[in-house]
Amino acid sequence: MYCIVDVETTGGVKGPARLTEIALIRHDGHQIVDEFQTLLNPGHPIPPFISQLTRITDAMVASAPTFDQVADRVYEITEGAIFVAHNVMFDFGFLQKEMRWLDRDFHRRTLCTVRSSRKIIPGLPSYSLGKLCRSLDIPVSARHRAYGDAAATVKLFELLLQNDRHGHIPRPKAALVTV
Repeated sequence: MYCIVDVETTGGVKGPARLTEIALIRHDGHQIVDEFQTLLNPGHPIPPFISQLTRITDAMVASAPTFDQVADRVYEITEGAIFVAHNVMFDFGFLQKEMRWLDRDFHRRTLCTVRSSRKIIPGLPSYSLGKLCRSLDIPVSARHRAYGDAAATVKLFELLLQNDRHGHIPRPKAALVTV
């Protein structure tokens, strides 16, 4: 199992920045099997430049749940799955930080679609999500919104799976059959 993740935040991983939106799409290597998305109330104002980039406003998150209210669902949908994201250490780092603030451990195997793309589809001019999707004709709706970017990353991930001739992406081991 894989869980493709994208988050929107109030700033960088270090420091007091918080999540403002999350999208998690569980994938079995063939198709989407579960998903979860929500805006999140960060508990403090969203900086204007972040609101301009993401189009997420303080008014939009005012009645949204806080991370502690969705942490169990995040834990559940990612459990037993490889955590996949475009620039995985950003998204994974944020979820680890949020879980740590709740005194919860959060450990997952990770897979970065930036690194995987460079190995599986070398020679492209850019591996940023927007430019990579343009190069590969992957539609992106709602750029810089968690679900829009996660959905585009799912399409990219599926393309990478199809073109991975050298085993860069971990695959589930076949179950042993006893007769």
